[in-house]
Amino acid sequence: MLFRVDHASPVPLGDQIAASVRGALADGSVQPGERLPAARTVAESLGVNVHTVLRGYQRLKDEGLIDLRRGRGAVVTGHASPARARLTEHVGRLVNEARTLGLNDEEVVALVRSGLATG
Repeated sequence: MLFRVDHASPVPLGDQIAASVRGALADGSVQPGERLPAARTVAESLGVNVHTVLRGYQRLKDEGLIDLRRGRGAVVTGHASPARARLTEHVGRLVNEARTLGLNDEEVVALVRSGLATG
């Protein structure tokens, strides 16, 4: 699996790492049940701190895309689907764009709700 980060991007590195995994799920290059590389290995290959990788992995765990267990590593869950990974990626881009525009979380939620009402 290929991880990429852009150190010049305003997107936090952990979020970029999570996006790499979501992209791999979306294009089918990573499947449920597959083990992700160890955080230390990813950190060394990207030149980032291991905690940065773990933040990205934790985000994926919070989204239900991976299972994280000490000693076992990160494993893609059976609930991970390409469609959900794509949707999560779109939401992440929406949130990043909203933050760039200075919107807070409540304003983003209100925007989404208003879009649902008109859609």
